[in-house]
Amino acid sequence: MTKSINGDLQLRLQQWLNDLQLEDAPAGGSVVVYQAGECLAAASVGQAQSDREWQADTLALNFSTGKGVLATLAHILVSKKLLAYDKPIASYWPKFATNGKAEITLREVMSHQASLFAISAIEVDNATLLNWPKMLEKVAAIPTNEIDAAERFVSAYSALVYGWVLGGLIEKATDMTLAAALRHYLTEPLGIAESCYFGVPVNKVDKVAKLAKGFANAASENESLTTRRQKPVLKAESEQTLAIYKQLPSYECWQQLADKQKASSTADKNQHNAPLTATKINRLYFDHSAINASNYRAALVPASKQPIDYYQPQTLQAVIPAANGVASAQALATIYGMLANGGVWQGKTLIDAETFAQLSEPQAVGMDAVMPAAMNWRLGYHKLFSVCQSNDDSVTSSTDQGFGHMGYNGSVAWCEPTRQLSFAFIHNFDVTMLNDIRQFALTEAVIEIIDAQD
Repeated sequence: MTKSINGDLQLRLQQWLNDLQLEDAPAGGSVVVYQAGECLAAASVGQAQSDREWQADTLALNFSTGKGVLATLAHILVSKKLLAYDKPIASYWPKFATNGKAEITLREVMSHQASLFAISAIEVDNATLLNWPKMLEKVAAIPTNEIDAAERFVSAYSALVYGWVLGGLIEKATDMTLAAALRHYLTEPLGIAESCYFGVPVNKVDKVAKLAKGFANAASENESLTTRRQKPVLKAESEQTLAIYKQLPSYECWQQLADKQKASSTADKNQHNAPLTATKINRLYFDHSAINASNYRAALVPASKQPIDYYQPQTLQAVIPAANGVASAQALATIYGMLANGGVWQGKTLIDAETFAQLSEPQAVGMDAVMPAAMNWRLGYHKLFSVCQSNDDSVTSSTDQGFGHMGYNGSVAWCEPTRQLSFAFIHNFDVTMLNDIRQFALTEAVIEIIDAQD
């Protein structure tokens, strides 16, 4: 890849990121792109804290994007013969065998086919959710779950339970704490040991990006764990914001797809030429009408029903691997850069070819019972969400080999091995993956420019 191509991507990526700050300043984020082990571009915008600008090495709370990190650690252990995909989890963790789970395998858990998705099935308060040993005990005893309208679905995304199951298994297989195993097997070999955590060290907590509305709250450490943080609120988009969407490389593609999806009602027909809003664009990636409210609540809402502020220091220091992964964009792009290269990084093989072939093969192709999409789960990763370079009805689309994981807030990291490409986007915008378009816009734009230069 020539310096001129790198420079072109860098300039364009920075401009896209600047534009997509929209009206949410001072909040911002970072994007890092690798290809064939080389950093092609790293762009940042906005402030991570009131006195700190975003950088590629800024630590951020990335919610479920961390699941991809956890999965990658498990694959390394499979490659080292410390774990096996088709061996019952209970053979490593005997207490896990209770309540019908004796034969559940790592493959079933990682492809979200183990019927272990309902956090609501565990009686917990918020203090218990932050207590790693207690949660391992409770998850070991959890029964399998019934899926509402199960015949419609091939998988059921385990939004929270997954992290304790996989994290507990890793500790049993390695005889290490999860933090120690992560460092020893994954982050130290990749040179990112100070940039990727499940449970942020005390001396790093004040370096994690905050929500902009929390910049002025110096007393946040004293807030109650049950403080209700206001959920992101949809707001009417200004003419300037709508104009920015129109300037994005994928807008024409989005418009064509939206035209195909438009409903048959007269009202919708009259809106045919109206500018695309974030809601309309997001629905090209997620079928909001397909959300099964019962399954969604069961997977994401603990029985305590007391919301946790994940940005609160005590929560950042806790170990909740499915939800409170903290890492920099640089670290995530490096992890997925290793995966983009088939498990090899700078001459070191972290995942052997046989294991890589299994982890990257789709296991559950079709609609998920919790997420409103065909997630096409691999072992611990979903498909690369691209509607402009792919076609869900085609098995030969140009991004079919891509996979990764997104977070609740719309952060994402992914790789596309046929292009040896990896990508990470993290931020502190107060949005969710179901009401924002940034990860999709940036993904589409990066793939388009990479393909145009090949």
